[in-house]
Amino acid sequence: MAALREAGMPVSVAEGLDAVRAMQVIDLVDRDALRAAYAATLVKRPAHRPTFDTLFDLWFPAALGDGAAHAAGLETDTAAARRAQRHPGERRPPPPLDPEVQALRRELFDLLLSGDDPGLRQFARTAVAEYGRTPGQESWFSSGVLRAMSPETLMAGLLDAVLAGQERGGMAERVARRTFRSRISRFGDLVATEVRRRIAEDTGVERTARLAVRPPLERLDFGRAARSDLAAMRREVYPLARRLATRLQQRQRAGNRGRLDFRRTVRASLGSGGVPLTTHHRPRRPHKPELVVLCDASDSVSAFAHFTLLLTFALREQFSKVRAFAFIDTTDEITRFFAPGVDVVDAMTRLAREADLVWITGRSNYGHAIKVFGERYGDAVTSKTSLLVLGDARSNYGELSLPVLRELAGRARHAYWLNPEPRAQWDTGDSAASRYGEIVPMHECRNLAQLTGFIEELA
Repeated sequence: MAALREAGMPVSVAEGLDAVRAMQVIDLVDRDALRAAYAATLVKRPAHRPTFDTLFDLWFPAALGDGAAHAAGLETDTAAARRAQRHPGERRPPPPLDPEVQALRRELFDLLLSGDDPGLRQFARTAVAEYGRTPGQESWFSSGVLRAMSPETLMAGLLDAVLAGQERGGMAERVARRTFRSRISRFGDLVATEVRRRIAEDTGVERTARLAVRPPLERLDFGRAARSDLAAMRREVYPLARRLATRLQQRQRAGNRGRLDFRRTVRASLGSGGVPLTTHHRPRRPHKPELVVLCDASDSVSAFAHFTLLLTFALREQFSKVRAFAFIDTTDEITRFFAPGVDVVDAMTRLAREADLVWITGRSNYGHAIKVFGERYGDAVTSKTSLLVLGDARSNYGELSLPVLRELAGRARHAYWLNPEPRAQWDTGDSAASRYGEIVPMHECRNLAQLTGFIEELA
């Protein structure tokens, strides 16, 4: 459970106790039952299951050492039986030059054709033992195994084997192709699992787990997000944007009552001898709050800037009025790039090409950027506006323009600052986090989980 928590999965003590109780009613020798029991008690979201499976395979390996001797012999007999039952007209995969590799590829062909998952798992173990060493024998790797076996090149033979006499290009071929593609992918996963097991035996389970497991999406730092991660984050941002708008509306209703309802107040005072002990107010007319976003677009926070633009893109649908501004060492309004119906990738491409964000050096200069924002766009911030600043507060030891920011924050209805750096790094080097935080409440926001926590705190 400690490994799961370190990987970013939320596992409580109560769930650990549930897992212990589950162990009392299963056969601990049955590894699949053990995996299922642990997953049922500890995994909360489907997205966490791959992380759980990776860690389970490291801490409860299916074999030790080579792990191929006895099972490999049995599997060879099974594979031989399947080859004897093959129809004589079935097409064989093209034989490589090495006879040993040719024999293994024929066995892999049989396993992919039959869908024998236990046999495929044992074959992956044998193939890694044979071809998974780096040239210097100092470590293990998957690419050597996949290059030697070349499972993708078996597709044509597999299709011929199951579609003999059938028309090609139809539904049957599409289904077969999808099935074999899934089995080939499964073989690649089994090879990767076996390689991780062998590395863990050589270097230690804890170290391998830290290197092999990526945190779940909601705890993945924006700075480490890949292109595919950003696409997934985009799907998560929209519900968060709706919740943020709702929270700000709730704070607005709680902090500002409507006009005094004189008639209801007088009527209620009749019960207390005409003394208006309780005042009644008219309900405020509901409306969406206005939002101004000011985000750092410098290279030092490029991944976070990408995410903040996704957030801005989503927030525009939740607020009556959204104005977005970006800066490096000067500030430019970027609202025009986020018109309705525009693709977010196209918007960011145009922003990078057309936005005027560089004044002199092209390095972060919060002081000058805030000053320009106050001079050119200060009218964007009103008593109806929520101001959201996004950046790491590192100004390369330049000016900070604290009076300008104080005036803007005082004029806004609400003001918040989201900082993508760990709190432990605030005020180190050229960071002015605390000085800015005295004016605008600053929150650490390195991942979706922290963004969700910030939104919940607004209630």
